[in-house]
Amino acid sequence: AELAAAALAWAEPVLAAGATPLVYATAAPQAVQTAQARLGVHEAGAQVEATLAAVAAGLVARGVRQLVVAGGETSGACVQALQVSQLRIGAQIDPGVPWCHAHSPVAGGAGLRIALKSGNFGGEDFFTRAFVRAAEADAALANLASGMAA
Repeated sequence: AELAAAALAWAEPVLAAGATPLVYATAAPQAVQTAQARLGVHEAGAQVEATLAAVAAGLVARGVRQLVVAGGETSGACVQALQVSQLRIGAQIDPGVPWCHAHSPVAGGAGLRIALKSGNFGGEDFFTRAFVRAAEADAALANLASGMAA
């Protein structure tokens, strides 16, 4: 909980400035081995996933409505933390990785756009492309709406 709170405190001014925060977990190989030896491989991974899920839920509670989550187990932990029960497939970002639309009680019932990327999918520019595709989808919807209003 302490690491998640620190990450959220760091993200608040980034969000206030209108920027997109990138939150990730990393450690030197020796530190990972030490944690795995102390906690066990599964528990060490589960603690990282739980921390990232708490950060995702905290960001959504603060008004973030687009998330890209990398890692299969981390994606599952984030979906659970956000209490998402259904996903509607949206625009493709890369082969095998679409934007999805969901409703999350953590978002106060508001819509949420989320991309869930396992480690085996997506090109080197995946994260940049994800937000470009989201902007393109938003522009297409705006054009459709303005055409319907005319």
